[in-house]
Amino acid sequence: MNFKNQTVWVTGASSGIGEALAYELAEQGAKLILSARREDELERVRNACKQKDKHLLVPLDLMSNESFPELVKEVIFKVDSINLLINNAGLSQRAAIKDSSMQVHRTLMEVNYFGTVAITQALLPHFLEKRSGGVVTVSSLVGKFTTPLRSAYSASKHAITAYMDSLRAELHSSGVQFTTVYPGFIKTNLTYKALLADGSEQNKMDDAQENGMEPQICAQKIINAYLAGKDEAYIGGRETNAVLIKRFFPKLFARMIRKAKVT
Repeated sequence: MNFKNQTVWVTGASSGIGEALAYELAEQGAKLILSARREDELERVRNACKQKDKHLLVPLDLMSNESFPELVKEVIFKVDSINLLINNAGLSQRAAIKDSSMQVHRTLMEVNYFGTVAITQALLPHFLEKRSGGVVTVSSLVGKFTTPLRSAYSASKHAITAYMDSLRAELHSSGVQFTTVYPGFIKTNLTYKALLADGSEQNKMDDAQENGMEPQICAQKIINAYLAGKDEAYIGGRETNAVLIKRFFPKLFARMIRKAKVT
């Protein structure tokens, strides 16, 4: 399988991992549907993609997901068929639980869980009718464990992990593939937009993120994981070992995570 003449919908395509995925998929001959909130940034990404005239811009906000079923129908009408959805859009957090407002918790769940679920379920009938296609969901390592200052973010990523696990189990014989990827520290601007306790943006880069994997390498690994038919993929550096440490050495993990530098 390759992506030549395949139609791939990428959310969160205006920066970071989503932008890198757009460039890599376009290079492989895919026809792209690029989504994010900022249409001007989507236009910039499309202009930098190979064969830019093949790609469609569909601005959307995961917070406003009630219209997704109709939006998906309109997009399918324009492109005829969609082969892959990459759920990449998301929002992070840098705030202690005791200080965080409930609105911060609701916003992170609305974007990272409900928004992702809404676009996935809107596309499911199309994939099931064709008995083919796939969904790649970009979760996070904190979708498998959690750290300080990430309570709501981690909860939202655990939630989307559970949802995708259920989909994979229920639809195992449907012809539709569900791959969840768990990036660690990737050098993107995600931390600039991370929500503080009052809902404002952090507006700075974390040290760990600054020294993380380049998004182009992450994008290639995500694509390779999907093409290899993997259910899950852990992408990053040594931080990915924390998944196994938590599973097999939970007391050691508990001590480690209390001392971990997470900003």
